[in-house]
Amino acid sequence: MLPEPHDELRTASFRGLDTTTLYAILKLRADVFVVEQECAYGDLDGRDDEPGTRHLWFSRDGEIRAYVRILDDGDVQRIGRVVTARSARGAGLAGRLIEEALVVIGNRPSVLDAQAHLAKFYAKYGFVQTGPEFLEDGIPHIPMARAAS
Repeated sequence: MLPEPHDELRTASFRGLDTTTLYAILKLRADVFVVEQECAYGDLDGRDDEPGTRHLWFSRDGEIRAYVRILDDGDVQRIGRVVTARSARGAGLAGRLIEEALVVIGNRPSVLDAQAHLAKFYAKYGFVQTGPEFLEDGIPHIPMARAAS
């Protein structure tokens, strides 16, 4: 019997990303946010390459299966671009990425803008709603924050 394949967790700064990995990350973000969610928006917002930005992802056999970006917003760390490939959903990868993101963030406060239907998911990791629901690119979002631990 062959061993079951496992997802490999990776983390890098922008400069630590090779072009093949960067392409795969951007393709996953476009496949889900632009195509699947039918939301034309400027994904390439100029923040991926900021010095304090960290990219975390799970891959298997060269496929990026889930991804998250952590931005340094000065007083807080901003979690965003949380995405899981359709073929990898249900495997718990997004939750594992959020847990790993919180390890990377350490004892600093963090924020995110959750798609409204995912607010309970983020609440499991200590995030609480900090403002009213708002529309971002036509999708309802909720601002959330997690205090320093």
